[in-house]
Amino acid sequence: MTPVTRRARNFAAQRIHRPVLGFVRARLSPDNYLGLHLTIGAIILMVAVFVFGKIAEDVMTVDSIVRMDLEISRWFETHATPLLTMGFLFITELHSTPGALVLSFLFALYLAYKRAWDWVWLVVVSVPLGMILNVLLKHVFQRARPSFEHPLLTLTTYSFPSGHTAAATLLYGVVGAYLISVSKGWPRLLIAVLVLLMVVLVGLSRIYLGVHYLSDVLAAVASSTVWLAFTITAIVTWRKRQIALAVQENNRAAT
Repeated sequence: MTPVTRRARNFAAQRIHRPVLGFVRARLSPDNYLGLHLTIGAIILMVAVFVFGKIAEDVMTVDSIVRMDLEISRWFETHATPLLTMGFLFITELHSTPGALVLSFLFALYLAYKRAWDWVWLVVVSVPLGMILNVLLKHVFQRARPSFEHPLLTLTTYSFPSGHTAAATLLYGVVGAYLISVSKGWPRLLIAVLVLLMVVLVGLSRIYLGVHYLSDVLAAVASSTVWLAFTITAIVTWRKRQIALAVQENNRAAT
């Protein structure tokens, strides 16, 4: 290969790679309104969609996850105690539809007091609409609830995905996202752990009380994560876009 041919090939390769590298840099930039936050949100959304789809497929085809569901539910049935029952009944009642909506309303009031209007809108869009989405999914799959000879709690609605777990994921997901956004350093990790713990407790209460299977709970977390990733990413992108437009306008005014 002659030096002229080599330079020509290198030039052609640079012309091809330069736009690709520019696109990647823009997607990983924390300052670009279509940057890092959008990339992370899209990745989380796609992973959550895949997880939900896999769980739903296994449930519909009565795969191994269904056998695991039955074994776990029977284990909790045989290990129930009055103290645990009382505690889990409190947790599950607190995160019922009325309870989750009241908690969301109180959090929205706090955000309004802080004048964090973008986050107020996020609570309004994420939690109630996410809970409605969960109800629609229940009617799509129409899975019957667990059945026991001596149930701790009896419900006649559909089982998949878990509504209480979905509500907890939506509520604490937004709360956690807000607290992380206004915090720095190691408290962010603590907040993330506490959010995960609350969602696990709510999901565990539903399995323990015999009104949901493990797959119902996991599917609720996945589907609610999809909705959270979409709404949070959309509102953050819109907000960053507004800031970018304001900066451009100020620069034009200055010149």
